[in-house]
Amino acid sequence: MIEVALFGAGRIGRIHAGNLVRQKGASLKYVVDVNAAFAQELASQHGARVADAQTVFDDPAIGAVIIGSSTDTHAELIMRAAAAGKSIFCEKPVDLTIERAQACAKAVERAGVACLIGFQRRYDPTFAALKSRIDAGEIGEPEVLVVTSRDPGAPPLDYIRHSGGIFKDMLIHDFDIFRWILDDEARTVYASGSCLSDQAIAEAGDIDTTVVTITTRRGRLCQINASRRAAYGYDQRFEILGSAGMLQAGNARPTEVTAYGRRAVSQDLPEAFFLERYRAAYAAEMAHFFEVLQKGTAPRTSVKDGLEALLLAEAAAKSFREGRPVEIGDARDGRLADVLAAVAAAAQ
Repeated sequence: MIEVALFGAGRIGRIHAGNLVRQKGASLKYVVDVNAAFAQELASQHGARVADAQTVFDDPAIGAVIIGSSTDTHAELIMRAAAAGKSIFCEKPVDLTIERAQACAKAVERAGVACLIGFQRRYDPTFAALKSRIDAGEIGEPEVLVVTSRDPGAPPLDYIRHSGGIFKDMLIHDFDIFRWILDDEARTVYASGSCLSDQAIAEAGDIDTTVVTITTRRGRLCQINASRRAAYGYDQRFEILGSAGMLQAGNARPTEVTAYGRRAVSQDLPEAFFLERYRAAYAAEMAHFFEVLQKGTAPRTSVKDGLEALLLAEAAAKSFREGRPVEIGDARDGRLADVLAAVAAAAQ
């Protein structure tokens, strides 16, 4: 039996707790949250206890931690968990700074513990099926990836002020999708953006709409168009053009019923929010984490993937600020640390 501690009793923590208790051979022992009422409610629901972080890391019975708390806690909890020899599941991002994210990667490597970063889109059944068909050669050599990523509405302004900006908060998932689908690394990143839905977002130091163009080291192209406002729901889809055809991954809908009338053909709108859209992905992601722990397989989304996505987010932010393409360099040939250090220095 793997006993687990959960950090974060908010909306994503509740999702992870529900998926965790469904895993054979897993038990939720502790819930940790700064909101005592939230922690107690979730702990009571699953037969767990409320605890603090020190209790978790001092308990030798805890084999793994799930980190679903606020972003500013991720790096510290990863490093403490690694030092205590606990396996780690952590929501994205690893951190908002390259330096601390890199320190986390070193701590995980030094401790030799499993660390899975929560890029749940890779576990979506539709996206995963598309990736399998690319890998099987169905469309030949992939050449162009177009990603559409639109939220139904912006988060609260207080969240935006502390989120790290649209590139680190929202597009970090899309940067991970880019690397996964094309199985390639960026050579240049060019980002443009505007604030179109609410000028208060601009006053908070962020934008709500952006288009990012990536050229890969193999000459492939990727375009990501993202917006914090889509009146019709949560819009997450992409298409990949290859030398022998094209594959598309569309939106999930509450039902797949299509109505045909005299004036229109209609379908349900896309799911309203990410918790509904990625319900199956979150479940598959948690199942994979326990497969990693029980069978010793490598995590599909590692701390290195978290570093790479953050590197692209930093590059996109720099490109937007300076109005020019940013050269990434080679982040795959054993020189990741040098690349990350260079980007971090340039951002200062």
